[in-house]
Amino acid sequence: MKKWFHKYVFAVVATTMLASCEKDEIKAVLNSGAVPVVTLSSQTVVLTKENADKDALTVSWAKPDYGFEAPANYTVLIDKKGGDFSNAASIVTGTELKKTFKASELNPILLKLGLKAATAGDIDIKVQSFLGGSTTLASTVMSVKATPYLDKLDLSTNWGIVGSATVNGWNGPDMPFYKSDKANVYVAYVALVDGEIKFRQDNKWDVNMGDNGADGTLEAGGANIVVKQGNYKITFDAGAMKYTIDKYAWGIVGSAAPSGWNAPDAPFFYDPATDQWRVIVTLKDGEIKIRQNEDWAVNYGDKGADGTLDAGGDNIVVKAGLYLITVDFKSLKYTIVPFKVWGIVGSGAPNGWNGPDTKFTPDFGNEGIWTLNGIKLVDGEIKFRQNDDWAVNYGDDKADGVMEAGGANIVVKAGTYDIVLDFTVAAKPTYKLTKK
Repeated sequence: MKKWFHKYVFAVVATTMLASCEKDEIKAVLNSGAVPVVTLSSQTVVLTKENADKDALTVSWAKPDYGFEAPANYTVLIDKKGGDFSNAASIVTGTELKKTFKASELNPILLKLGLKAATAGDIDIKVQSFLGGSTTLASTVMSVKATPYLDKLDLSTNWGIVGSATVNGWNGPDMPFYKSDKANVYVAYVALVDGEIKFRQDNKWDVNMGDNGADGTLEAGGANIVVKQGNYKITFDAGAMKYTIDKYAWGIVGSAAPSGWNAPDAPFFYDPATDQWRVIVTLKDGEIKIRQNEDWAVNYGDKGADGTLDAGGDNIVVKAGLYLITVDFKSLKYTIVPFKVWGIVGSGAPNGWNGPDTKFTPDFGNEGIWTLNGIKLVDGEIKFRQNDDWAVNYGDDKADGVMEAGGANIVVKAGTYDIVLDFTVAAKPTYKLTKK
């Protein structure tokens, strides 16, 4: 009798618990219409370079009533008017219920979507919420009329430098001349080896200039110009047909720099999209200065630690880390910001699987594009990773030029390559290896 009673009690309890679980399951049914309801701070946005650091647009939403306590994550999607959001800009906010865009953040998104600078265009915005691994809910689409600004310069010309002293030899492509602040006066910032050069148009020999008397005056079809190895600023006056070649380079030196207070300095490169100079450099705790031609005759520090360079100014104190340093030598303004850089690693790469990785250079005129030219690979395998760390790395599972996070190693053959990484479509990043 006692055994039967215990069995009865157990059955009742089990049935009650089952009924309770079934009720809990019912409670966990998702409410219909539980989607984010989006509010925009403005229906019209006009961006300007002068207001680049100011708030331009806020996208906000209340947490939907899902019918149960749901740990939701959110993403803001922005696409050109009428798009299907397959190639939309995607901005993850996590559990945050709003996203405020500064003008400098929103502007490149608009330009990448194809909107024209200084011209009003229409964009669509929606917010997605993600519940667990399988449920995605999307808000209704909201529209904004937006006007971006031109955030890069077009200093390009059809003139270039060709020759045995250039990285691409006599076959080109030529090292470019850029416009200066004087009409018909062009400048090029180049690293040359011992050899010869000429100036020509459109990477062709139809119009080419040399110097018959080595006197700084150019003649059509003239003699090759002999140069020595070094970094130079070449100034070309296309009106007067005169030119000058001056030793010219900027670099970072100091106790925090890779070589300390001695040369070689960490070299800057010229960015024609902004008419500024940039360097990506790993620094230690210490101090730095900026100097020209690895010499103290022209050097800059910062007397007031105010972001403005002063000739011969105080050393600039920095903390250890990887940084992008940008200098405008016209205004003498500079910035030092933490940076994430892509590199190549692997048995086929110069430093093997342990690194340090050979670094790519970002194309500041085309956000999301990274280039690495003239790298020598050996038979082996490679991957691409960020900041010499495996936390973020890409391979290629299908050997089709499309990268996957943590994907398979990429097999390479020995040779010299130009490599391009393209992250402009975040959901489908690609790479291209061109053997020279």
